[in-house]
Order: sequence, then structure tokens, then C-alpha cells
Amino acid sequence: MKGYIQIITGDGKGKTTSAIGLAVLTVGAGGKVFIGQFLKSGDYSEINAFKKMGTQITVEQYGLGRFVKGHPTTDDIEAGMKGYRRVKKVIEKGGHDLVILDEGNLAVKYNIFSEQNLLDLFEKKPDHVEIVVTGRDASPLVIDRADVVLEMKAVKHYLQKGVKARAGIEK
Repeated sequence: MKGYIQIITGDGKGKTTSAIGLAVLTVGAGGKVFIGQFLKSGDYSEINAFKKMGTQITVEQYGLGRFVKGHPTTDDIEAGMKGYRRVKKVIEKGGHDLVILDEGNLAVKYNIFSEQNLLDLFEKKPDHVEIVVTGRDASPLVIDRADVVLEMKAVKHYLQKGVKARAGIEK
């Protein structure tokens, strides 16, 4: 089966959740999934769920748990580049049917790795591998290169009223 490039972006909730849904579908169809989470570190509900699902989904985090917006430190960039190099090897090897770069768009925005680095991953993709990149602020060149672009739009959400993120729903 041919793999495509999907971008899930926008200011609304559900980008990572949508990618996780694709991961579940891939495993359900007998495939193997690799998820690289950029700018994230720590315990998220999806990681706990994947541990219960077995070895068909691998999740690695390349964040230090202290940088979400603003200017990355040298350590943040080193962690992200380590992740970029790892994801590049995973894609080139072709052993996974779906590779997700969670918050990959923000990693580009904050210069953790370059837009050209991300475009290079698309070029190195074996034909059968599906790549999904999530995160706000996808660049125009990345959007242009993608086969599918979904934009999550925030219309109304209780988080805007100060409700804290809830385990199993937002985190």
C-alpha cells in the first residue's frame, strides 16, 4: 500500500489525538507505528495506552519538559536534533508503516530543526511509509508538499475559560 504525507495543524484541540487515531487504525490493520514526540516529555495518557497495546507502537520523546513556547535553549535544540536523527533513521529503514512527528511543525517553527530537514524526511520516505506531522503553524512549504492537510480550528473550548487539562481527555 502506498504511504502519503499528512499534516495536522491549526489552533484547535485534537491534532495529536487525530494522529493517535491513525496509529490505532494502523495497528488494527496489522501495521507497525513509530511516534516521535518533539517538545514533549513526561507521562501522557496516550503513552500509557500504547504500553498496554504491546510492541506494535513505539513512542520516543525528544523534549526536556520545560520548553513549549519561546526561544529554545541549546539543550532543547540538541534533544530535538537527536530526535530528528532518530526519526530519519526510522523512516529510511522503512520498518514502520506509520511514522508520526508529534509537534513536528512547532519544532520547525522554533528552529529545533529546519523546514528543509522536514522536507528532506519526506524525500527519504520509502513508498509504503505514511508520515504524519502534527502541531500548530505548519509552514507553507510543508503544507504544499503534503498529500493531506487537516486544520483543526478552535471554535469554542472550555480550556479558554480556565478549565485545566484533564487526564484522558486533554493530556
